[in-house]
Amino acid sequence: MLGADQRGATAIEYGLIVGLIAVALITGMQSLGGGVGGMWGTLNNKANTYMPSS
Repeated sequence: MLGADQRGATAIEYGLIVGLIAVALITGMQSLGGGVGGMWGTLNNKANTYMPSS
């Protein structure tokens, strides 16, 4: 009778899917954040070269 009860299986599957999507989003945001941070750092350095603070 244990094999016939599937009520909790769908909830577990949805939980695993949501977890995998969350991991993918976090990984993507971390790599994107590093690239954007580097871009702003480069822009800041170039701006300081042409417009130094007094």
